[in-house]
Amino acid sequence: MTDYHLYSFDLLMFRFKNLKISSILFKSFQFNLIFYFLLSCSYLNTSSASTLSTKVAAGEKLCFYNWVENPNQKLGFYFAVQSGGSFDIDWSVRDPKDNIIIQGQKDRQGDYIFTALHDGEYAFCFDNDMSSFSDKDIDFEIVLENEIKLTSSTKSNPLSEQTNNLEDSIYKLSGSLNSIQRTQKYFRTRENRNFATVQDTQNRIFYFNLGISLLLIGMSFTQVWVVRKFFNSPGKYVRV
Repeated sequence: MTDYHLYSFDLLMFRFKNLKISSILFKSFQFNLIFYFLLSCSYLNTSSASTLSTKVAAGEKLCFYNWVENPNQKLGFYFAVQSGGSFDIDWSVRDPKDNIIIQGQKDRQGDYIFTALHDGEYAFCFDNDMSSFSDKDIDFEIVLENEIKLTSSTKSNPLSEQTNNLEDSIYKLSGSLNSIQRTQKYFRTRENRNFATVQDTQNRIFYFNLGISLLLIGMSFTQVWVVRKFFNSPGKYVRV
């Protein structure tokens, strides 16, 4: 074998080794990128939520409680009156020191996010004292969020830039999903209220027609009784 062929063979082997090393480095970069992406998904936004439905009787005040372990955590509170009366309710949120954070009167629904300044038990109350006979069906959700930012490295490298971009994208996706969820809740509440309005209208039409029918039947019997009474009454004869 000539020197030229040996040189070509060595050059080919060198390129093959470089290509193999580059492939290994690229796969390692992909693995690190996927690892940081999964880590971001796991720790960017951890939250605990509880979605409930309850009935608040007329003149009743009902409270639910959520425990906050660490201060400066975000609390989300959503509620919607599904049926009953004018679809409104008085409500309030109190901190562990029994101070009112937010409150409202005769609200049909609400969606609020606030920062819990103290650790302890927060109270979410519904007050139906304004209603004397109408019960209220309420759907509500209490969300305890804890957003954790990933600590970026002081050294600027392409991997950290990629993870920062992924982190921003995940935050945007989280905000979009929350917006879609709120929109779905709004349409669900609107659909339930429209259904309740239609059902109430049907009941009123039914009872109105029933009353009219009973009134007509009563008037018919009354007219028959008057006519029979008139013709069956004994006449008075006068002699001349």
